[in-house]
Amino acid sequence: MHFPVVFRVLSLLSAIVSLSMILPLGWVAWDGSADGKAFLLSIAAGLLVSGAFFLAGKKAGSYDLGIKDSFLVVALIWILASFIGALPFYLSGTVPTFTDAFFESSSGFTTTGASVLSDIEAVPRGILFWRSLTHWLGGMGIIVLSLAILPFLGVGGMELFKAEVPGPIPEKITPRIQQTALYLWGVYAFLTAAETALLLLGGMNLFEALTHTFGTVATGGFSPLNRSVGQYGSAYFEWVITIFMFLSGVNFVLHYRMLRRDFRPLARDEEFRLYLWIVLGCTAVISAVLLFGGHYDSITEAVRYSAFQVVSIITTTGFATADFELWPVFVQIVLLLLMFAGACAGSTGGGMKILRLLVLGRHTRAELKRVLHPSAVVSVKVGGKAIDDSIQSSVTSFLILYVTIFIAGVFFIASLGMDLLSAISGVAASLGNVGPGLGSLGPMDNYGAVPAAGKWVFSFLMITGRLELYTVILLFLPETWRK
Repeated sequence: MHFPVVFRVLSLLSAIVSLSMILPLGWVAWDGSADGKAFLLSIAAGLLVSGAFFLAGKKAGSYDLGIKDSFLVVALIWILASFIGALPFYLSGTVPTFTDAFFESSSGFTTTGASVLSDIEAVPRGILFWRSLTHWLGGMGIIVLSLAILPFLGVGGMELFKAEVPGPIPEKITPRIQQTALYLWGVYAFLTAAETALLLLGGMNLFEALTHTFGTVATGGFSPLNRSVGQYGSAYFEWVITIFMFLSGVNFVLHYRMLRRDFRPLARDEEFRLYLWIVLGCTAVISAVLLFGGHYDSITEAVRYSAFQVVSIITTTGFATADFELWPVFVQIVLLLLMFAGACAGSTGGGMKILRLLVLGRHTRAELKRVLHPSAVVSVKVGGKAIDDSIQSSVTSFLILYVTIFIAGVFFIASLGMDLLSAISGVAASLGNVGPGLGSLGPMDNYGAVPAAGKWVFSFLMITGRLELYTVILLFLPETWRK
């Protein structure tokens, strides 16, 4: 471990988080609310932390971050960002305890969208804007943003990129990691601007257009309204958000190439095709069940609500236009399974990722062929390219680790007195960064009644899921800390 270099990077990242709180002050000034003091104190505290890290890493020379350094930086910055980001919630009195503040903050930065707030519309707009802004910062990743700056500090960032970008195979657009980070953020900003403009054209005010856009492109799900997007009752808003949730669940490298008018990778990308077919298939099945079950009167209405909820869950956004706990149990099971699947690798979505499921399926099929033909050489291919044995092993290990953490989480949450359905869906929603679950944690409920110990565990699961498990779990291995 090269701790001075780690401290230098943490200094930069904590400063970015702290200074981003200047943006909500605009709404504080506009509304004349009293929460400006909370933001100023939070900025000061965050910059003090940044200054302390800067002094600790002052003697660090020019150095390329190693694997261990990168894992440590990525894990610590998400924890640190959650602590700094919790300060406005706590100091403004929006939530009664720091546990609730940390939960809300970590849910924001990890783009989970689970909330402890009951009357959201009673919260000042400055706090609500910060709440949604944490989504936008965490969506593409504070780390990816910092990669554009790290070279000027004499710190390389390729391992940092690998440790932060979701998915088993991080893909660079250009040979230079700094340029890759800038291009990814460019695509992210483009989607943000496009959706905001469309929502404004539909009649949504600027504040709500921005906060809903932040929740959409980051696949986060925080809404400034008590009943989320469903409160508008607008088909236009719902279809715009559905489309942008779907787009945000696509690998951002594909977005970049499409913006450059290169559509060939999209046509060849097996992960995208599977993602598309899952969305279309689940939407069709759920629409049919809801229509013939008498939940909706027309096919357009059934498709509208089904498509929104399917895309919201598979991309792990968590927006809601209907209380899907009132839908048939079969539909709820489908949505629960989509929580585990997640969106495409290289997107802002959470979950296990479609690419991993694709590799796992091909690996299983290859093993069955080897049983039938022991002497045959069977390779695992995705998109016409052979997948290395190391990646296949990594995917299998990830699945085993994911299921193990899920089961352990369910046992712990259930031991706190929560019913089994709430425990299962709450852990799945937290680990997959989805947000709403089932039972007492449904789309029209919140996490406010969860015991304090449960909120800390859910926060841990949210951060662990956002960082693809390994980044956090490796910190608990003694080998990580050995030279």
